[in-house]
This record gives sequence, structure tokens and C-alpha cells, in this order.
Amino acid sequence: MAPLPSEVFAQHPYISAYFTTRHGGISQPPYNALNLAFHVGDKDEDVLANHRILGEILNYDFHKLVHMNQIHSDIVTVVDSTMNFKSHPKCDALISNSIDIPLMVMSADCTPILIYDPVNHAIGAVHAGREGALNGILPKTIHAMEVHYKTSLSQLQIVLGPSIHGCCYEINQNIANEVKEKGFEDALIYQNETVFLDVNTILYIQLRAMGIASDQIETASACTACNSTNYFSYRADHQHTGRIAGVIVLRPLPS
Repeated sequence: MAPLPSEVFAQHPYISAYFTTRHGGISQPPYNALNLAFHVGDKDEDVLANHRILGEILNYDFHKLVHMNQIHSDIVTVVDSTMNFKSHPKCDALISNSIDIPLMVMSADCTPILIYDPVNHAIGAVHAGREGALNGILPKTIHAMEVHYKTSLSQLQIVLGPSIHGCCYEINQNIANEVKEKGFEDALIYQNETVFLDVNTILYIQLRAMGIASDQIETASACTACNSTNYFSYRADHQHTGRIAGVIVLRPLPS
């Protein structure tokens, strides 16, 4: 298993940040192979083994990793030293400035987002599906980093990981109307009588509205539904599937 590195984050030696594929773990079909979610019906012992494998590959202690009980909300949790692998707060974003405490976001079509503030050495991990994006989970996470870590928007580095794209995310007219009402009509794609939604376009519009420059944003090219042999996809796998992840961890700065 070779996790997908970020070109943006590769420029920063004091963080480790990767997105996983579905390859390299021990889970059996339909979760094959590197499923990282306990709530999807996979065997707990296999999921735990997958976390151990990933921690060894990415050089972190998985017992210290904080992951979420994701609920498609706009809730942001500030991670502290009391949290660990067993904490799983109910939210859709984590922020932290703690060294060697990995943050994880899981997904299977929703957009996993990793954030780094290189000036104040702080990080974020965000789960943005349609509901979370429309409710502003990403701008709210960045605002929380401003409040807690004095993050400057001009310094942020943001990576949108593998997710379903507008080519595959068909929606109904009621959802399309909601997207339009919230000012994101540019995220809609019409093909005859069918409407598709590109959630990443919503996220990009929100980031640009905050004044974040396009060269601070990296977007993975892979559509998880088009590439379900490499990624878990809730839609392509007919809802019975595992979860990939984005992982980010701060490393100690030189003294």
C-alpha cells in the first residue's frame, strides 16, 4: 500500500499528511482491503489491524490518533492531549496544534480535507459531504483555527482529497434548488433532465470568498466513484463499502 502524498504538504518537512487508497489492508470483501471504519459492518479486529498497518507505514502511534464519529454536521472539535484513538468525538472537523497526535478524516465519496498552518504549526482534518459543505463546515473550521491558533488565511495550505466528482454525483431537483438558494449554482451540472453536483466546487467557492488564493488549494484529481477499484465509494459500491482516510500529524519543530 502506497498512501497518496500531497504535493503542497510535501514542501513542509514538519508534518506528515497522506490520503489512503483501499489497498494494502487485510479486510475481506466488500471492505477489501484497507477499510479504516468500525461502523460499516467490517470485523473490528480487521479494522484495528488496518489502523496498525497504516500507523506503521506512516510512522505514527495509532493509539494516539484521533478520528471522528462523523455526522454530516458543522461541528468543529479542538483536539487536546486527553484525546486518543478511543475518543472519536461526534463532529465533522478536528483542529490541533499538538505534536505527534494524528488527526484522521474518513470518507467514501465525501471530500476529506487536510489543512496546515505552517506559521503557527497547526492542523485540521475536515469531512465535507453535501450537507457539511452547504452548512459551511470548511469555513467554520478555518475560523476556529483563526480563533484558537491565530491562523492567518494568507498562509494556509489546504488539500481536498479523493472524492466523488460532478461526473457521478447525481442529485434530485429539491437538492438542486437548495444548492441554488445557498448561492452555489455553479456547482450544478445539467445533462438533459439529470442534475449532478460537484461538492468540491462549493468548497472552492467558499475558500475563494474567504480570500484564500488558488495556489493555496490542492484538489485530488481522482473521482472515487469512477475509480472504485482504488477507492471506497458509497455510490459505486451500492452503500456497502469501507472508508479511505486523510491523515495529518504535526512533527516537532527544530529547537
